[in-house]
Amino acid sequence: MATRRIVASEKTILEKDDHVGSSPAASEKSSIAPAVPMEVIVKLLAFTFAMIVGPIGSYFLTVNTLFKGNSTYAGALAAIMANVVLVGYVIVAMKEDQSDRLEEEKKKDK
Repeated sequence: MATRRIVASEKTILEKDDHVGSSPAASEKSSIAPAVPMEVIVKLLAFTFAMIVGPIGSYFLTVNTLFKGNSTYAGALAAIMANVVLVGYVIVAMKEDQSDRLEEEKKKDK
């Protein structure tokens, strides 16, 4: 099986792409908005924090106080709390998707 060796005087594909003017839009500054809005990232981080802190916190807060050392019940409560956070995230995501759709319909009506 033969391989092609790059001669030192040849430029690689990556080096060719680095130069301004290698493509028509290379000299222009990109005006593309970020792919994900900031409020979506904040919601994701908040639910991630809740998914970590909620179940673990509920376990350690209830294992000795509410359930008097029974870790099975405390673990079950932690699993329920994880599901509550997950369902909350799904509900928020669905409402956000519906609000986006309603905004698009309002723009079309005008």
